[in-house]
Amino acid sequence: MSGGAPVLVVGSGAAGMACALALAPRPVVLVTKTDGLPGGSSLWAQGGIACALGDGDSAEDHAADTLAAGAGTVDADAARLLAEAGIAEIRRLVALGLPVDRTAAGAVALGREAAHSTDRIVHAGGDATGRKLVETLAALVAAAPHVTVRAQTVALDLLVRDGRVAGLAVLGPLGVETLAGPVVLATGGVGALYAATTNPPEATADGLALAARAGAALADLEMVQFHPTALALPAEGRLPLLTEALRGAGAVLRDAAGRAFMAAEHPLADLAPRDVVARALGTRAAAGLPVFLDLRPALANRGAEAFPQVLALLAEAGFDPYAAPVPVTPAAHYHMGGVATDLAGRTSLPGLWACGEVACTGVHGANRLASNSLLEALVFARRVAEDVDAAPADPLPAPAVFPVAPPETAAAVRRLMSAHMGLVRSGRDLAAACAALAALPSGRAAQPGRAEAEAANLLLAARLMTAAALRRDESRGAHCRTDAPAPVEAWRRRHVVTLADLLAPAAAEAAA
Repeated sequence: MSGGAPVLVVGSGAAGMACALALAPRPVVLVTKTDGLPGGSSLWAQGGIACALGDGDSAEDHAADTLAAGAGTVDADAARLLAEAGIAEIRRLVALGLPVDRTAAGAVALGREAAHSTDRIVHAGGDATGRKLVETLAALVAAAPHVTVRAQTVALDLLVRDGRVAGLAVLGPLGVETLAGPVVLATGGVGALYAATTNPPEATADGLALAARAGAALADLEMVQFHPTALALPAEGRLPLLTEALRGAGAVLRDAAGRAFMAAEHPLADLAPRDVVARALGTRAAAGLPVFLDLRPALANRGAEAFPQVLALLAEAGFDPYAAPVPVTPAAHYHMGGVATDLAGRTSLPGLWACGEVACTGVHGANRLASNSLLEALVFARRVAEDVDAAPADPLPAPAVFPVAPPETAAAVRRLMSAHMGLVRSGRDLAAACAALAALPSGRAAQPGRAEAEAANLLLAARLMTAAALRRDESRGAHCRTDAPAPVEAWRRRHVVTLADLLAPAAAEAAA
């Protein structure tokens, strides 16, 4: 369908741009709060894209590795779809100009990352894969006549009529506006909820908060993946990522005495699943024991050309990886939870779809398999585009007021989440965090500023995530509780909730 209201795609990372392109020839308004294309976390992705392209590999094996890494809660149908559809998606992108790395014989070069049973990681420009991907997509979007980009525009709230999402209220350069049309959320993750994160500052949980306030079903909110090897720097905020592909190429984690310690933690040693590696490092950090990543074996095996971004960021930070191992620390990296969707990207609300990190498709379970995230963004962006239907024709008026919180609330949220919703949690700490978050100031305003709107979204997302973590009284994958250290069979499932389920009725009404 090429007529009617445009589809409103919120987010300018890989998922948002891929969805906008796949919707052609239907008109699309791509809403992004960044200054232009591209935006989001995809730009910073170093590891690559998992795809079963190699001889002897198969979609079945890729799906099996995804299931194994996910600690028992991956949706098998979603994993199968990801692995099978991903092959065609990557081939399509290569044909459109994605400059994948190749062997001397001209075949697509494939690397290895943690918990994969074979080499299946596609790279472009070595560790610049995310940047190359979104630059390719951004060029295609810029040339697409059916896409209008609305930059510097913040999504404030979903507009719902008769139980259906029919549009979006936004804050743009000219103030508050309403846009009519079906809505696709592709807003990325929740990294800005944490003091140490690999995410850019715009990852303020906007899509999650918008969907929650509208009453959409949410899933696995407690499942936050921490990347084991961010460069340990003294400043808060986005820490440079040292890609897992380094360990796939031979890099080794060492303690202050130079000893490799991961073999004692897991049979796969440095290539153990991310939750295992991150907790091993986090335990040492909590005890004041520094950890270092020795890049020299990886650089010897693959060469400097395989890791241009890593070498550039290390040089900028004053480290010489050829001379000595570099300090690393776990940092918030990826949200496996999000807005619950089916395999077509539909949410529980008619008129609303979601794809990318903001969505919980069931692919990642309790622990994302390395390099599945970019593939998921591409595969499910197309699934959404193929499913989006027409929206009611009548535009909606904007609500009178929007949720806001003082900008300084964001700093308080980051302190609480880092202290109580990190690698290791406890019921007592989670309950304390829930109470402290509920006491933080919030309100409503007719003309909110961007910082106030983002602070409100961060606060709501933090409250929902801590409440979900408190409810899940077991340890599984990325969710580790000292007071419930074992997995519980009854929890071997997606944890689907709504705002009203997690927050008391009065509190839910205030948050909405």
